[in-house]
Amino acid sequence: MSEINKKTMGTPDLNEERLETLKGLFPDLFTVEGKLNPDELKKIIDPDLVKETERFEFKWFGKSEAKRTAFTPSKATLVYDDKRSVNPEFADGNMIIEGENLETLKCLLSAYRGRIKCIYIDPPYNTGKDFVYSDKWDESKEEYWEHIGITENGVKVDSNSDSTGRYHSNWINLIFSRLLISRQLLKEDGFIFISIDICEAHHLKKICDEIFGENNFIGNISRATGTRMGTGSRGISRELDYILVYSKDNSSLLKKLPMTKDEIALYNEEDENGKFLTRSLRRTGGENRREDRPSMFYPVKDPDGNDVLPLAPEGWESRWVCGRDTYNELVSNNMIVWKKVKKKDEEKWQVYQKHYLNEEGKESSDLWTDEDGNKKGTKELNALFEGRKIFDNPKPTEIIKKILNSSTDRSDIVLDFFAGSGTTGHSVIDLNKENSTDRKFILIQLPETTSEKSEAFKAGYKKISDITIERNKRVIEKIEKQQAESDPSLFDDENNPFQAGFKVYKLSKSNFPRVDFSPDPEKTEEENLALLNKYIDEKEGMFLSMIEETLVFDEVLLKNGFMLNYSKIKEDTFSKNAVFRVKDKFKECLICLEMTIEKETLKDLEGFKDSLFICLERALDTTIKWNLKHLLGDNLVAV
Repeated sequence: MSEINKKTMGTPDLNEERLETLKGLFPDLFTVEGKLNPDELKKIIDPDLVKETERFEFKWFGKSEAKRTAFTPSKATLVYDDKRSVNPEFADGNMIIEGENLETLKCLLSAYRGRIKCIYIDPPYNTGKDFVYSDKWDESKEEYWEHIGITENGVKVDSNSDSTGRYHSNWINLIFSRLLISRQLLKEDGFIFISIDICEAHHLKKICDEIFGENNFIGNISRATGTRMGTGSRGISRELDYILVYSKDNSSLLKKLPMTKDEIALYNEEDENGKFLTRSLRRTGGENRREDRPSMFYPVKDPDGNDVLPLAPEGWESRWVCGRDTYNELVSNNMIVWKKVKKKDEEKWQVYQKHYLNEEGKESSDLWTDEDGNKKGTKELNALFEGRKIFDNPKPTEIIKKILNSSTDRSDIVLDFFAGSGTTGHSVIDLNKENSTDRKFILIQLPETTSEKSEAFKAGYKKISDITIERNKRVIEKIEKQQAESDPSLFDDENNPFQAGFKVYKLSKSNFPRVDFSPDPEKTEEENLALLNKYIDEKEGMFLSMIEETLVFDEVLLKNGFMLNYSKIKEDTFSKNAVFRVKDKFKECLICLEMTIEKETLKDLEGFKDSLFICLERALDTTIKWNLKHLLGDNLVAV
């Protein structure tokens, strides 16, 4: 990260990082001045310098700009909203963030990169209605801050009618830039699940192949919604939507899902190896004929010593589910069962294969059917809001819980950056309650205004993010009420009550005036750095002294890689400055954000040479800074 970007409190510059990585691997691709040489790069791609460059790729209008936008640093920050937080002492990393999601994802990048186990999103489907997401802004202008909902005038709305000629491109650009950042946040063994309808499913598949890698595609789940969605297309009504599933690394496997009581009941036979069910060894269905797989058509001996062929009841030749060698192996492993079945007044032997009950559960199917479908989601949400319909088409919690059971472990972080009504947070809370786990959720929702004619608006929810927060508040309050009534299912083995909470944050302009500094393109980096230091000295001293300490701590720590559920304890060793020890799950540091670092503090720091020390640049005079640098080396971070 450049010194100017660091000092202006920018999030990581991913373009700069990628170039530095490339330079480290292949320095010969760069000029003496350190610039990438396109001609040298082309020699690797095309050694014979052939001008023909045709290749298979997915291109659309605005792709390059969307990619640049995704990798451009943000100077925004997240500001804690104490009034709307719920039981913050029990939040344990749970967050609901109100703000434009691309900028918010960038704000999370330093601290949460590589730490999210599962991302679930249900992005807006491309219906041709207005978009409330747009990536065309200039960070140096006040319109940018207005756009992301910081000013009182709300959020800009961009039209996406099909008459614009960019109907699909606009939607693809919206998704593309956000998925590029979200991949950075995933753990190496992480997964992403994306709900989508048929209109953009094929485009989304190609986007994800490009971002996550075609070999990391796990599957496309077809989900029965239980509701006819509109009139359909030319005589076919739509009752399906889809969930695309990708992993970050192709060695990652989804976990088996818990089995229901009804499914377990099917395993109604038992031997010394446990419970099992049996399935016919003969392929069923008219498409499974002998000529399809002749190696699977052969005689086997029944218990009476007679040859049995895979003949269908109709008389045509079917086939077995496996070849002869596999069948012999099943026999030797006691996996074959013969049963007499009565047909047309006579009993005949039929052959079956054993399938034992797997205590770990079952593999997920790519077909999810549920007769209530989306109606369950609506019923769940309406029940929380006294029967009022305040949000259209929320996903059922059982869908999200199914996703989380297959992709996460007990303390993993789950991210949803199109949070909507907050189903993902609701699902995490319920799952933690049911299984005594401590998964964490991060929900991001744009402060998009609700229609004045809607039930939500009439109920006082002026923004969708208000609904996101209120829903999860009510979920927690419902559990607390049940606990007050002594529901035993809400207490652990030691009779401790289940406790949950979350913190609310808002995307906001940085607390540091320096973010408004614009480098002069006519000057060198050294000259601009000098101008920036002067700007900081003149603008920030008085301003920072008037800001609430917690806000500055959050921003500095977040942009230096600390998760927002950090702990902070004052170190008694330091007599002249207030120095705090900060820890999260992965890092720890000492931090002092006072306007002056005293000489005594320099001496006290001699006992903490191996600790990271964060302070304000303007708090250091030349002597103190030199001595601190000599004492701490790279462990000194002056912002």
